[in-house]
Amino acid sequence: MSSKSQPKPKASSLKTAYLLAYNALSTVLWFLVLRRVVSIASTNGLRNGQVYHHTESFCRLTQTAAVLEVVHSLFGIVRAPLLTTLMQVASRLLLVWGIGYNFPQTTKFSPAYSSMLVAWSVTEVVRYSYFVFVLGGTGVPWLWTWLRYNTFLVLYPLGVASETWLVYNAIGPASRINETYGYVLYGILATYVPGFYMLFTHMLKQRGKVMRSKTT
Repeated sequence: MSSKSQPKPKASSLKTAYLLAYNALSTVLWFLVLRRVVSIASTNGLRNGQVYHHTESFCRLTQTAAVLEVVHSLFGIVRAPLLTTLMQVASRLLLVWGIGYNFPQTTKFSPAYSSMLVAWSVTEVVRYSYFVFVLGGTGVPWLWTWLRYNTFLVLYPLGVASETWLVYNAIGPASRINETYGYVLYGILATYVPGFYMLFTHMLKQRGKVMRSKTT
């Protein structure tokens, strides 16, 4: 073995340690989001603004950290498709910064805000913890594989429906600020149709491959 190839195992182990830490931390952060939403909603309901009040800033910062996933894909740290990753992260950032942060008057009292966070947080707890199992080298439990490739069938449509409702409700106040802003939001709503189809069919194909491999 040449001296040039010797650093590779160390670099690989550092990358694995970094990704393991990133996914473990992300699992914890999204679990905290989920716990807050469930706890507050079960005590105070969905329409009095308490879920928004107690989760908005924390969720916004947690989701913003996912920009790192675009960086990971861009530089080949992970094998995730760049376009798919960029679409998912960008749509989430639109919701937490462009809608939730800028238009609390249409977001905080809507049950769609809570349902969106439930869909996001359950998805992310399962996804990130799945990668923790993969990176940890201990093998992924069957239950986690099943959750990873089946819960999206319900959670993804729920998340998209919640997101589009929040965007739609923000169009009125956005248009009063600047009419162009309202048209931009209408345009964003239009992208959800092809975007949903592309991402959902991508996940269906992944699900088919994994489920077939587990049953053969």
